[in-house]
Amino acid sequence: MPAFDLPLPELECYRPDIEEPADFDAFWRDTLKAAGETDPVVSVRPVQTGLRLTRIWDLTFRGFAGDPVRAWFSRPAGSGEPLPAVVEFAGYGRGRGLPHERLTWVNAGYAHLLMDNRGQGDQYGCGGDTPDPHAVAPGGPGPAVRGLLAAEDYHYRRLITDAVRAVAAVRGLPGVDPERTVAVGNSQGGGLALAVAGLVPDLTAVLVTAPLLCGIRRALDLTDAGPYGEIAAYLSVHRGAEEAACRTLSYVEGVSFARRAQAPAHVGVGLRDTVCPPSGAYAAFNRYAELTGTQPRKEIHAYAFNGHEGGEAVQVRRQLNWLRAVLDEPGDVGGGSRSVSGAG
Repeated sequence: MPAFDLPLPELECYRPDIEEPADFDAFWRDTLKAAGETDPVVSVRPVQTGLRLTRIWDLTFRGFAGDPVRAWFSRPAGSGEPLPAVVEFAGYGRGRGLPHERLTWVNAGYAHLLMDNRGQGDQYGCGGDTPDPHAVAPGGPGPAVRGLLAAEDYHYRRLITDAVRAVAAVRGLPGVDPERTVAVGNSQGGGLALAVAGLVPDLTAVLVTAPLLCGIRRALDLTDAGPYGEIAAYLSVHRGAEEAACRTLSYVEGVSFARRAQAPAHVGVGLRDTVCPPSGAYAAFNRYAELTGTQPRKEIHAYAFNGHEGGEAVQVRRQLNWLRAVLDEPGDVGGGSRSVSGAG
């Protein structure tokens, strides 16, 4: 697929207006208040995996409405001191899978929590273990359209709440330094990580690649690829539902969360990405932290000939090096923005 979005020079200064509901902050304040009235951790059980260098636990925590949400929690074996925690969010249609699947962050010396996606896990990977008991509102079969006609019923209201509660849960676990907590994700996971950055004011850093839920209205006009294509397909049948759907989507818009974030941010994007168009990532990056009165360290890496896969292992290497620098120099969070194109 050739590049189909704006040229890179235009992306680098792209700052679109976002139709943000007047009660955006109140909506999320009330949602999180209702979810945060109890201790998030339900149970932590050790898992025998055959791995000698990593210890893994099956974690259950309370998410939206107190619903039990599953996760894998990992630490390097033999490490006794409190460690920074990386909370990772999985992509669309994927569950938490098997406990030994994602070892990059724990091998880098961090505590690692991988959150399950409620009501997902059946499209690829090795499955999930968290049902969504609230998925009964009008909407299509895919997660992106469940409860689409009302923000209170929408699937992503629940999933974003789970993501915020995952951060609260990991901060209460033994061997974690609660003052050094990082959100990480690709695609849907990137959208969740950005939402966490906008809703958790003391997050240490956020690292996202090809984030979903950014520049949603433009993405619906640009691509028929899922998940945006699922929304378009639903609206093609339910003519007249567009106004209600777009109002719902405005409450989960990643650019709105990015405007409220203040943690250092690292972003990756493929300029040929037809799943999550690059203009969405740039909109979030360019408007990042604008409502907070801060100028956190941030940088974005563009891969001109890559699509939704982005920079893959090259991007992960960059993330590892960047995060280590942020954690080693926690006071050095100013000094602005950096945009890089290429795979060096």
